[in-house]
Amino acid sequence: MSVDFLYPEFEVVRNPNRCVNCRLCEKECSNEVHKFNPATKTWTTDDSKCVNCQRCSAVCPTRAIKIVKSDCAFRENANWSNQTIREIFKQAGSGGVLLSSMGAPTPLPVYWDKILVNASQVTNPSIDPLREPMETRVFLGKKPNRITRRPDGKIDVRLEPQIELTMPVMFSAMSYGSISYNAHAALAMAATELGIYYNTGEGGLHEDFYKYGPNTIVQVASGRFGVHENYLQAGAAIEIKMGQGAKPGVGGHLPGAKIVGDVAKTRMIPEGSDAISPAPHHDVYSIEDLRQLVFSLKEATEYQKPIIVKVAAVHNIAAIASGIARSGADIIAIDGYRGGTGAAPTRIRDNVGIPIELALAAVDQRLRDEGIRNDVSLVVSGSIRSASDVVKAVALGADACGIATSALIALGCRLCRSCQLGKCNWGIATQRPELVKRLDPNVGARRLVNLMNAWRREIKEMMGGMGINSIEALRGNRMMLRGLGLTEKELEILGVSHAGE
Repeated sequence: MSVDFLYPEFEVVRNPNRCVNCRLCEKECSNEVHKFNPATKTWTTDDSKCVNCQRCSAVCPTRAIKIVKSDCAFRENANWSNQTIREIFKQAGSGGVLLSSMGAPTPLPVYWDKILVNASQVTNPSIDPLREPMETRVFLGKKPNRITRRPDGKIDVRLEPQIELTMPVMFSAMSYGSISYNAHAALAMAATELGIYYNTGEGGLHEDFYKYGPNTIVQVASGRFGVHENYLQAGAAIEIKMGQGAKPGVGGHLPGAKIVGDVAKTRMIPEGSDAISPAPHHDVYSIEDLRQLVFSLKEATEYQKPIIVKVAAVHNIAAIASGIARSGADIIAIDGYRGGTGAAPTRIRDNVGIPIELALAAVDQRLRDEGIRNDVSLVVSGSIRSASDVVKAVALGADACGIATSALIALGCRLCRSCQLGKCNWGIATQRPELVKRLDPNVGARRLVNLMNAWRREIKEMMGGMGINSIEALRGNRMMLRGLGLTEKELEILGVSHAGE
């Protein structure tokens, strides 16, 4: 037996009294966990290959299968957890960097769950969103600090380029290659129907999706994959990706196994070659360099499109955001440490960066203190899980939120955290044709629309309960928030009072 043998993390439990040997589980499992012997009519399972995607249990017509977490564990140790020991065994056997997917599972504070929302009672009447108008639209881009008039005395209503959202939510960047064609199609169709935006990520824009350009944000990352003039002109806005929450300070890497067919064509690289985005942009090493890139993109699009700069939430994020606001960017996108991705170094994912709640509050306050808050809009992401998270984010100072993991869950993702393998049984994080077709983009788009419509109703209800009738009136309104179980320093950074005050 190998010294680094590890007992499987999950076990397949099959009820022989229910199993009818339809072999659907065997057919549907891309990890080849299930094997049927027709001669003996017996099943064997390779539990070591199971990632708990739950495809087999979902498709089983008789509910004969369930996946359970193995109770075969190392001896309890408060310092040396089972996960830590397993990771050391893996690295000792492979010599490689650990990769993980779909956000940090570490038990660090989730501040959304420690913030409560105020409600109107008696003195400040609530608003019934079913009977009274409630404005959820937001406009992202530079806003004037004061009213100005033209020479004829009329108010000057001209604005820098804006993008309009019917609600303060958009779909965050996920590249074609890291997710499938059908997943991208679902996001694009849903964004168009909802009147919001989806983001191409750093993989370029498939030619089939140019028709969704008015609801598309195109991304320019350090690898410049798929970036050309028509691509820049296709979207409603351009995002410069400097970093992301799951791996601050680290570039991107899409394995060559996923660079096939249209993925290679869209990214403009040879099939089978690894797509590596360096950690830094080759031409950006200062705010001055970033300003040059911002205005190069403005010039390339005739100053008709807002420019977004996306950064990860890190310790000095307020100072960084202040510099970005002065670089000429129209929108700052900040991604917190719980943000998900198809593959991130585990150690960086779990230990680098800060929560988006603290980053957002610090940035909004810094920009207000410097008198430049209207120079940029703020979009935040990094595990936005519900409408209440959105409401709290806006009250902390965000103009809008970006969601990715929530959107993928709506498409069917089970968070099995094995995106990097390219074997997604739900047709999302894969390029294998037989798996991609499992996700019907029309059904996926309908589920995304349902989710966002539900969130919009909940946002209106929460705002109505606060006596607020517009997102603009909620933005930065921290008086409507209270903390629970937080330290004085945390309350100070968040800019909220403790519950009961």
